[in-house]
Amino acid sequence: MGLLDGATAIVTGATRGVGRGCALELASQGVRVYITGRTVHEGDSQHPGSLESAAEEARALGGELIGIVCDHRDDDQVRAAFERVTRERGRLDLLVNNAFLIPDELDPKAPFWESSLACWDDMHSVGLRSAYVGTWLAAPGMVRQRRGLVVNVSSQGARYFAVHPAYGAAKAGLDRMTRDTAHQLEPHGVAAVALWPAYVTTERILALDAAEWGLDLDGAESPRFAGRAIAALLADPQVIRRSWRSYTTRRLADAYGFVDVDGALPKAGPEPLDPGPLLPPG
Repeated sequence: MGLLDGATAIVTGATRGVGRGCALELASQGVRVYITGRTVHEGDSQHPGSLESAAEEARALGGELIGIVCDHRDDDQVRAAFERVTRERGRLDLLVNNAFLIPDELDPKAPFWESSLACWDDMHSVGLRSAYVGTWLAAPGMVRQRRGLVVNVSSQGARYFAVHPAYGAAKAGLDRMTRDTAHQLEPHGVAAVALWPAYVTTERILALDAAEWGLDLDGAESPRFAGRAIAALLADPQVIRRSWRSYTTRRLADAYGFVDVDGALPKAGPEPLDPGPLLPPG
């Protein structure tokens, strides 16, 4: 039995990209992982990835993913998903808030005033607000069991320009929300951290022309690298000491001694700023 065998996790927005990589890595290490997404079968969306194909890939790795159809804009669907996990497993050890809606219409090369106002709403509804809803639903059970971990998947967009002002505001909000929720969860033995992957070889990134977009993917992370960071946190009996902070995946790799699936260490990305104390002086 591994350190994580028997643990239960929810990874939101995990049909593709970083979320899928996290879920696959956790499942391969023995975690019972429930994933949420809107795409059930390949071909249902213009983007590759689905609940069904993620489950198949997990089985090939010796793990198990349980897919739950869920639109994170619908609170009733989200509540039903969390209630199902509690009903079937009796507890939740890990929540990975990864779901983030970048609209297909968004052109990262265009100025923000040429995008619709809906871009702001989309990235804050499924991104910032959805992470709060997930944490709000997970917290009571984790507090009762005096143990739990919430990981909010953020990015360097919380500090540096990336994609769109609405994206940066949502990611910065995730980092801030992580600190504030952690402040109230920590006395109950529950940790909350924000995770910054660097460049990741997701399906969306690999579909771009690297030269046209100025992408340097040499030393980029696989989608599963973030999952290894989360697995290391979950296995750490003193994870509460890391609570309320933002970490790059590479910093956690250096701290816990893991590498990417190819046996190499990806390039280190920009680090979060030291946020200072949680509470003002006095």
